[in-house]
Amino acid sequence: MKQWLQRIMYGRYGGDELNVFLITLFIIATILNLFIHWPYMIFVYILLLVLCYARMLSRNIYRRRAENAKFMKLYAPLRNWWKDKKDRFRDRKTHKYFRCPQCGQRLRVPKGKGEITITCSKCRTRFDQRT
Repeated sequence: MKQWLQRIMYGRYGGDELNVFLITLFIIATILNLFIHWPYMIFVYILLLVLCYARMLSRNIYRRRAENAKFMKLYAPLRNWWKDKKDRFRDRKTHKYFRCPQCGQRLRVPKGKGEITITCSKCRTRFDQRT
């Protein structure tokens, strides 16, 4: 079975971040349709799945990579914002975050140290803050 699938996928593009996004949209649309019954939602389902499988089984690897690069260019700021929020939440008990008054660089310092002098790693500006 595994070799059969490998033979089919040989020379094909496969999955990428855009395909994961399309499948996520499909799942969200499915859950949304449980609460809001829209009779034409089946067309959205079919469109998302056909687009996902067409990209996955495509032999035009260059074009699929270009599509994914454009998607990642748009999606990267949102992903970075989410990662930043997740990191700050994870570190909320042990670290505190400050912005450099000169260059705006985000700096992470340990909590509970009292009044400390923070040196920006980017522009070497020194400023005092209470942790």
